[in-house]
Amino acid sequence: MDRRVSAGHGPVTIRPAHPADLDALLALEAAAFAGDRAERRAIRHAIGSPTMSVLAALDGERLVGAATLERRRNSRRARLSSIAVAPSRAGTGLGRVLLEAAEAEARRHGCTHLRLEVRADNGAGIRLYERAGYVRFETVEDYYEDGMTAWRYERALGD
Repeated sequence: MDRRVSAGHGPVTIRPAHPADLDALLALEAAAFAGDRAERRAIRHAIGSPTMSVLAALDGERLVGAATLERRRNSRRARLSSIAVAPSRAGTGLGRVLLEAAEAEARRHGCTHLRLEVRADNGAGIRLYERAGYVRFETVEDYYEDGMTAWRYERALGD
């Protein structure tokens, strides 16, 4: 499923993450998020899970972004649990590329809707999702470990 796409500083390859990517994924989490980071065990589980997909964005051999998608058996809704972009690639369109890749992956698994949560203070993330057609349907107070509110969004995944 490797796919080469253009994002800001040049082309990146989007492919499923492998167990060998674990250390790079952990480093990306640490660089991209101040808190609420996925732990090694959770990332390892996601990479090997039949109901999850971890998509890696690579610039050559360097991991510059990732997206984690969760699916439930007997459900047509998927959940985007994380998009992480290396700080050096922030604002280059890589988040949009990862979002589109996650949507395509959800469709590939028969999902018709994608849901996600975003910090209420994450203006860039909110703009990304709203521009992509996501609609806010719920506010969850005290969602993140620092007490920040989450806004929940959903989008129908047309063809």
